[in-house]
Amino acid sequence: MFSGLLDLPWWGYVLSALALTHVTIASVTIFLHRHQSHHALDLHPIASHFFRFWLWLTTGTVTKEWASVHRKHHAKCETREDPHSPQIMGIKKVLLEGAELYRKEAINQETLEKYGRGTPDDWLERNIYSRHTTLGIMLMLAIDVLLFGPIGITIWAVQMIWIPVTAAGIINGAGHYWGYRNFQPADASTNIIPWGILIGGEELHNNHHAHIGSAKLSSKWYEFDIGWLYIRSMAVLGLAKIKRVAPKVRLNTSKTVCDIDTLHAVMAHRYEVMARYAKSLKKTYREEIAQLKMRMPGLAKVDLKHVKHWLHADATVLSEQERLKLGLVIQTSTRLNTAYTLRQELFSIWQRSASSKEQMVNDLEAWCRRAETSGIAALQQFSMRLRYYA
Repeated sequence: MFSGLLDLPWWGYVLSALALTHVTIASVTIFLHRHQSHHALDLHPIASHFFRFWLWLTTGTVTKEWASVHRKHHAKCETREDPHSPQIMGIKKVLLEGAELYRKEAINQETLEKYGRGTPDDWLERNIYSRHTTLGIMLMLAIDVLLFGPIGITIWAVQMIWIPVTAAGIINGAGHYWGYRNFQPADASTNIIPWGILIGGEELHNNHHAHIGSAKLSSKWYEFDIGWLYIRSMAVLGLAKIKRVAPKVRLNTSKTVCDIDTLHAVMAHRYEVMARYAKSLKKTYREEIAQLKMRMPGLAKVDLKHVKHWLHADATVLSEQERLKLGLVIQTSTRLNTAYTLRQELFSIWQRSASSKEQMVNDLEAWCRRAETSGIAALQQFSMRLRYYA
């Protein structure tokens, strides 16, 4: 029986499967996601075509379809029009049927026309990659069998399910349901784990939603984005040019009042600002809710364990029932009411596009004065640091 051109021990086949699937993951995160969907980097034609060819072999993915669905996800995130929001459709459906949800949206011509601009449209794309998606997959099967023998069928099967499970299921599902948040964008995105290795850095999904145009997905010192490592290596070799990365927070501790630089910095780092606000008020919320439980045991009916989450959320993402329950709780606590009201007012400052920059600076300064005279120590400390943004 033909055993393939490569005679490997069992662990050799395992490593080969992992290596092949990792190349596919790297192709998705570097080419489809960061390059094509968000233009965070430019790729040399050699690198760009390698990724396109490899994705044709291992996934049959059409670049325009992938980029269109992903861009629509960002534009309509956590709404009824989001192609795969677990907050709307349920976590079980997105985890188990993520690939089907993607395919359903990928044939929506309105989505392709609106969100698919700027993707490859050369002869190869029109006549090979887009027209014969199954051909590449079958060619990959033949290559796997030729190299590994009958076990190549298993390796090929692993390659075929890798992206539907990791990208369509885990990232689109768990990445909007479980994990931690460095930033507070107006969606439910999370970082699944701080080490983005298995899925090429896409595990750092909350960081991405906060800075969608950044070629680098890691943010904290303890986070690792292996996709960024590959991009930096390619840049050294002249195969990639990095266009954008997320800005870093800079503080000027000599500042005592808000100015135009403060406003610009706060707006640029608004998701970090809101995340820090939530972190700063965490102890205050916990202590106040604990006192409410003792003082007014009847409030347990509104499910106080969810109140801390609602206090950090934008009112527009809460259901009517949640807003009613939250209103009932904050009416019973002056401190909670003050902290929640100031949170919403801070968020609204950079939403006032019709206001002049001078008026927005005045609004920010007035907000800081209110926070510092609120009588809540955490708010006072947060406000003083906010003035340092530069």
